[in-house]
Amino acid sequence: MKKNLISFILPCCFLFLFTQAVPAKETGTVVKELARTQHSWDGALLPPYPEGQPEIRILSITIPPGQKLAVHKHPVINAGVLLSGQLRVQTTDGQVLNLDAGEAIVEVVQTWHWGESIGKDPAHIIVFYAGEEDIPVTITQQP
Repeated sequence: MKKNLISFILPCCFLFLFTQAVPAKETGTVVKELARTQHSWDGALLPPYPEGQPEIRILSITIPPGQKLAVHKHPVINAGVLLSGQLRVQTTDGQVLNLDAGEAIVEVVQTWHWGESIGKDPAHIIVFYAGEEDIPVTITQQP
């Protein structure tokens, strides 16, 4: 039931945003789909949405040049867009994804990985998490 509700509400929100009184062609508005997939960047099928109360989080994350994040995993589906800089994401089993500014990522779920700012400028990414109330969006691996 909740999955159906999410599947209905999200498209309705986007439909509302893009169906205002003035058509996009007349305003010069450009809509570009950055990602559309059922898989994370490593090719794994995304898991079903949780059954509990849905919770959306949007985080702005800036990683200084040369900084490597701690090994972590996400128990929820998330996706982001790298706004500036360069970002390398690597899983503990050796899979690597390199992102440049403007590129989208659909993150791995329940897979240990880390990110690293590899350019001369900070890597700034906006990440959208589709989770569940009281469920963390990130779990850091303990040494």
